[in-house]
Amino acid sequence: MPSYAILLGRQRHVFDDLKALMAAASPEKSGDRLAGIGADTNERRIAARYLLADVPLRTFLEEPLIPYEADEVTRLILDSHDAQAFSPVAHMTVGQFRDWLLSYECTTAELSKLAPGLTPEMVAAVSKIMRNHDLIVAAAKTSVVTGFRTTIGLKGRLSSRLQPNHPTDDPEGVAGSTLDGLTYGVGDAVIGINPAGDNLEACMQLMELFDRLRQRFDIPMQSCVLTHVTTSIKAVEAGAPLDLVFQSIAGTEAANRGFGVDLQVLREGREAALSLKRGTVGDNVMYLETGQGSALSADAHHGVDEQTIEARAYAVARHLKPLIVNTVVGFIGPEYLYDAKQIIRAGLEDHFCGKLLGVPMGVDVCYTNHAEADQDDMDNLMFLLASAGVNFLIAVPGADDVMLNYQSLSYHDIVSLRHSFGRPPAPEFEAWLYRMGLLDGEGRLAPQASSVARNLIDYRPDIRASA
Repeated sequence: MPSYAILLGRQRHVFDDLKALMAAASPEKSGDRLAGIGADTNERRIAARYLLADVPLRTFLEEPLIPYEADEVTRLILDSHDAQAFSPVAHMTVGQFRDWLLSYECTTAELSKLAPGLTPEMVAAVSKIMRNHDLIVAAAKTSVVTGFRTTIGLKGRLSSRLQPNHPTDDPEGVAGSTLDGLTYGVGDAVIGINPAGDNLEACMQLMELFDRLRQRFDIPMQSCVLTHVTTSIKAVEAGAPLDLVFQSIAGTEAANRGFGVDLQVLREGREAALSLKRGTVGDNVMYLETGQGSALSADAHHGVDEQTIEARAYAVARHLKPLIVNTVVGFIGPEYLYDAKQIIRAGLEDHFCGKLLGVPMGVDVCYTNHAEADQDDMDNLMFLLASAGVNFLIAVPGADDVMLNYQSLSYHDIVSLRHSFGRPPAPEFEAWLYRMGLLDGEGRLAPQASSVARNLIDYRPDIRASA
């Protein structure tokens, strides 16, 4: 592989290969510093960006950052590349691609056709030479629409995941958080719970709890218990009412092994869910989560910067045709994204890269209490992502997840964003909210003293059936 060199001012900057150039061009990330691959000065970072802008997009097909023979994710990326879809931009450099993305000629239709021809490394590269504003403008042009019982990703709409986590998976506690969220109009993307344990019986009880709730109030929704994919497969085999199969994924074969999966296991999970034929408006049956730093924490990054590795995870996601994907942007901790500036940048990068690759992208706008960030920073990020056309955001009661012990968005944050941007939930879910009297004639929340709201709030799960 050739080295890259540039004279900037009075200093000559040399980068050994494309992998080193990509890492040095990345915005400051504590994870790249931890790995010893990030630029040690802003001058070196700018030098890398000058050089990266002149790299032809074709180079990423000819010089894989992780060897083809060593990694199944690399093989997936290259073997599934659509040369015909790539042809409109095949002559461009990274810098020219950036200019095109921000031009009038780049439209939603053009981006949809282009997505199969882009590789994660291409979109990661172009993101590195873009400002936050650029990432928002380009991502806002994208449209990735998926469906199961609701249709997610339609232009002009904002969906949400209702996350009713509970430290002990107590049915009344889970139901209480869920019903509270429904009165705020939250949950059209998914009602998804992180179970306190990975026990098959306990996970199946939660699936049954959500399915009884769905049928009791005739809610167009999908639920997901965020257990390991192999547990979901067992639940399907045992006859559980499973809607979506969940799995955390990463951008390298070795990092995915750390999650206990490979591409074949993920495909088996998808096939298991498809076999149930539970969707009504679509057959996207996977819910996948990612996050910058996961491969580094598993020592499975092959010397590639954390943002590029994250983008490679979206190639895995794209292959599985998921309903939703989200980056849990600030959850892994300050070792990988140190402060609010890095978390905000990572959230915008991940959303941009995922949507350009044709992935139905959402974000968990979140941080841990030992990061240099606070709720005001999350307010900034949620408004930026809404401007960028994010498919969905995650909300938890009071913005405080009492089981996972991190800070996210609250139910009323979703309401505020919908009013601020004029973006209602998924059409099927919106129609249900009107039918139930939970929205008034102007799309505002009905008083929780209404009879329908009281029925929701007063609902009690059949604990005997869940015990």
